[in-house]
Amino acid sequence: MKRRLLALLLAALPLHALAQSPADAPDLPPKAQVLEALLGSPMVRAAGSQIEAEEARARRLAAGTHEWTVRLTDQQRRVRATPDGRYNEWNVGVERALRLPGKSELDRQLGAAGVAGARVSRGDALHETSRALLGNWFDWRRELASAAQWRIQRDILARQARVVTRRVELGDAPRLENLQADAALAQAEGQLAQATGRAQVAAESLRRMYPALSLPADVPETAPVAVDADAATWIRAILEHNHELGVARAESARARIGASRADAERRPDPTLGAHMARDRDGEERILGLSLSVPLSGAGRRADADAAVAVAEAASWREAGVLRRVEAEAAALHRRATAAHTGWQSQQAAADALGKSAELTERAWQLGEGTLAETLAARRLAHDARLAARLAGLDASEARYRLLLDAHQLWPVDMDDEHGDHDHP
Repeated sequence: MKRRLLALLLAALPLHALAQSPADAPDLPPKAQVLEALLGSPMVRAAGSQIEAEEARARRLAAGTHEWTVRLTDQQRRVRATPDGRYNEWNVGVERALRLPGKSELDRQLGAAGVAGARVSRGDALHETSRALLGNWFDWRRELASAAQWRIQRDILARQARVVTRRVELGDAPRLENLQADAALAQAEGQLAQATGRAQVAAESLRRMYPALSLPADVPETAPVAVDADAATWIRAILEHNHELGVARAESARARIGASRADAERRPDPTLGAHMARDRDGEERILGLSLSVPLSGAGRRADADAAVAVAEAASWREAGVLRRVEAEAAALHRRATAAHTGWQSQQAAADALGKSAELTERAWQLGEGTLAETLAARRLAHDARLAARLAGLDASEARYRLLLDAHQLWPVDMDDEHGDHDHP
């Protein structure tokens, strides 16, 4: 089992030239834990069981719906014109409908299409679970970043409050500044408590949803990486591996085969039988064959027409999914590039406001400014730094989502084509 899982894992890692796989990046959970979390997801397990169901249906289609039928009749005949007018008689026979040529192959194709669609659906379940895991991971990281930034702000304001308290004691500052410093510190402590609580809630949700993940105490802050290659290359890669589009295509193919099978059913299957009878206590022995053929009518034609309409509807749904997935891929690429540009602007603003806050505090310490100006500058710098950190996480998540949809992040399609859906 371990060798099969390793072989599937290696086969599922696409070797694209768009970007180097960042699956072991320090700001993401370990790939081994991600794989265990994905395979343990109830949605993925349900999709694996659906493959088994489709495989059973495929065997049923290959075997056919016609079965042998045995008929046994026992009767007693009375004939008044004869002295001994009672005769024990019986009749036994077997019969079975036979599929016409071509129907068996269509049934096998229909079963294979169902299995193929179920495997693609399992890949889609893996992919959707991966998307959800990535989103929940970055939700938790955003709350961690918010708490960390408020902790820095709290420490800075606590230091300023101590300085103000000392200056008030020495008579170098009015008591109003002491009140202002204490109020700003209390506000920061309240915001820190709320941010810490939100981080704990996000962490608990992540642990409950994905028990295989071991959340670290902290995640290193890394600078977002710019998205390389042009939009057309990314869109092409996403369309090539999109599971939702694969599911739509599998359903369309299955519907087309179903339409062909319904059309073939307009030629009814004949029923061939053999029977043997014993009449008049064995004085008469009968051996015969029977052949019955249903007469095709309006019902079969209606079934065939309905199947053609269903196939056409599936084709239109496939076209709609293709159009939507292409639009989503283009929007995702644009969002990733815009998020990185936005982070750069937010980072520049944070650096500038941070320097401004330091200069304002230095001027206040030299008696050239007021505490209110210093607190306002610190608050602006804090807001800018928090916005920059959140923008950086947004940019990283957008890029990882782009890589995930292009199948360059985690092995989200291990058994789309291999059909091995055993659980570790």
